[in-house]
Amino acid sequence: MFKVNEGTLDRIFRAVVGVGLISLVFVGPQTPWGWLGLVPLSTSLMGWCPLYSLLGINTCGVKTAKQ
Repeated sequence: MFKVNEGTLDRIFRAVVGVGLISLVFVGPQTPWGWLGLVPLSTSLMGWCPLYSLLGINTCGVKTAKQ
């Protein structure tokens, strides 16, 4: 459905940041702002970032064949 535009390191970084932010809901300051961590976590799981698509950024190292 969506073309993958995130590389492996980018996806790992987003997952770590997302889980870290979500943990703020349960430990630490227990702020609801931690739910914003769902955004980087979900984009890391999908491998597709809508902002990257708008800006034409692609950190994925795999090149697609031209048709």
